[in-house]
Amino acid sequence: KHEASFWTAEEVSLAHDVPDWDRLNAKERHFIKHVLAFFAASDGLVLENLAGQFSKEVQIPEARAFYGFQIAMENVHSEMYSSLIEFYIRDHDERESVFNALSTMPLVREKAEWAAQWMNRENSFAERLVAFAAVEGVLFSGAFCSIFWLKKRGLLPGLTFSNELISRDEGLHADFACLLYGMLQHQLPDDAVFSIVRGAVEVERRFICEALSCD
Repeated sequence: KHEASFWTAEEVSLAHDVPDWDRLNAKERHFIKHVLAFFAASDGLVLENLAGQFSKEVQIPEARAFYGFQIAMENVHSEMYSSLIEFYIRDHDERESVFNALSTMPLVREKAEWAAQWMNRENSFAERLVAFAAVEGVLFSGAFCSIFWLKKRGLLPGLTFSNELISRDEGLHADFACLLYGMLQHQLPDDAVFSIVRGAVEVERRFICEALSCD
């Protein structure tokens, strides 16, 4: 499935996005900046976890092959996010703030810190795998939905097309983490799994509500 869904950032045209970006109101641009900032920051964490830990710990050849391909696709995602940020945000200082969101945007930092705490090797492999599935399946979900909302409005065709491709990839990554977890001999108690997922849901809820300025 993952091999069949390969794509590159060069396939996504942003030529028609600038007029739409300029028509968005300040709150909409604020939210999209936070979404792109989190995407860019989180991919670094995901890549570090895959290349530095999972791909070395997992011994199943097919799983290692999948992680190798996932690493390649996460790099494509990183390239796409960088292109989007550079294309939309023309002010240099503002663009640098988005690229350095872990230190400049508290909402992004909170999500990244939640993910990072579970990637620590002090946690069991099962804990890290469940948390990784939650990162891919929960912490991206609100952002993906918001961009699909823009698509329904006929806005930002480059962003929305890249979102379709990336959300499909992340869905595969989350599904694979769940599949691999099902093969573990030493799984977590159900309440431990629920606790990790509930934590991810709460962090995502706060991010969406605050970044969208919900009442």
